[in-house]
Amino acid sequence: MPNALKYQFDQFEADVNAAELRRNGIRLRLQMQPFQVLVALLERPRDVVTREELRQRLWPQDTFVDFDHGLNTAMAKLRDVLGDSAGSPRYIETIAKRGYRFLGEVQLVETQVPAPLRAVASQPATAIAAENAPAGTLPSAPALPTGDLPRAGRGTTRVLFVLAQVMYLSFYVSALFDWQELHRASFMIWPGAGTVVFVAFLVTAMAGIAIRLYLITATSFDYHLLGQKYRILFPALFVLDMIWALSPFLLADRIGIGLALGASAALIYMPFAQRVLMKMIARRE
Repeated sequence: MPNALKYQFDQFEADVNAAELRRNGIRLRLQMQPFQVLVALLERPRDVVTREELRQRLWPQDTFVDFDHGLNTAMAKLRDVLGDSAGSPRYIETIAKRGYRFLGEVQLVETQVPAPLRAVASQPATAIAAENAPAGTLPSAPALPTGDLPRAGRGTTRVLFVLAQVMYLSFYVSALFDWQELHRASFMIWPGAGTVVFVAFLVTAMAGIAIRLYLITATSFDYHLLGQKYRILFPALFVLDMIWALSPFLLADRIGIGLALGASAALIYMPFAQRVLMKMIARRE
């Protein structure tokens, strides 16, 4: 009966069997060598793990590598994922000329998976439904897990997210390019406070360009902390998107009030669609 070995600290969980690091249940992108370094430190919290011990664990003696550079690179990637720093460590402390020490509180979770449950889990859902269905009836299609995200290729998900950012970026650039028309439309939509409307769209357009360029670049380069950064940015992005969800009314004299209402409703949905796409991206990290 195999054991499922996991180490938990703060909001992180290191699954040794799956070689995965998760934060609040979301899998983080971490290469094998940094993960092995983390496991070595978690096995002996508050104790110094020497660089020689890590060398023997990560690289056999017959392997010719630049050990110092390799270990330093692995440690930098590990600290980056944990949000830690060598100058003011929260999790990993550097012991000069000796090694490293894990500072956090570590909880070891070791569970056993019963064999009957594994056998049932390995059966297709349709087979289980067929066995339990009454005689003379056909089993219905298995239901999807509640709250499960849509299944899509990671490349497709990232492209859709980038296209959403490009759409907003085109809005901002168009508004700034023809700011005189933006000024006229602002007074048309709200004559008593046209200046406020104009300044609001003008300022958010300039700020939005910087934010959208960051999201496009980070997604294109597959930045492994993008999911965490997006959660931090989401409240500000939500306000920004809600403001620009009203932008179709600036064109109401050209496209009509009905089409402006429809376009505005679609733009109100966009922040939630982007959040789902980001969760799909983060799930595959």
